[in-house]
Amino acid sequence: MARAWKFEDNLNTDEIIPARFNITIDEKELGGKAFCEVRPDYAAGVQPGDVVVAGWNFGCASSREHAPLAIRGSGAICVIAASFARIFFRNAINIGLPILESPEASAGIAEGDEVSVDLGAGIITNLTRGTQYQARPLPDFVLRIAAAGGLVKFLREHDMEELTA
Repeated sequence: MARAWKFEDNLNTDEIIPARFNITIDEKELGGKAFCEVRPDYAAGVQPGDVVVAGWNFGCASSREHAPLAIRGSGAICVIAASFARIFFRNAINIGLPILESPEASAGIAEGDEVSVDLGAGIITNLTRGTQYQARPLPDFVLRIAAAGGLVKFLREHDMEELTA
């Protein structure tokens, strides 16, 4: 079970982690500053296993991987949004942060709701309201990248012959 942290539409990467903190790639350090300007209570209140829920075009703006790193470093297990900016979507996969796209879940989940997520099936359950949403499930290879901790770690664990077989 996870607590939902709700954000609006068009939240950009500088609002996720301001550029002045991007002098490190240490995700725990970044996580301690996540959303510091738009939600100063987030870093101190987020618990391991919580989820970020957002509106349309989440993660727009820069191409830095710091934004998904900060979210993962904060302890959040995934981001559920109505839609993602293309570069954030790709960066999240690259660093192993699971993301689910569901306009219905984004609209139906409120701040503080208890949520469970089945990444493999793409099922999002709002336990507080007794509702369930179907997102597009993450492909198996994306789940494997996330489990490994990101694309680089995944590739280090697997040789090319195994991946192309």
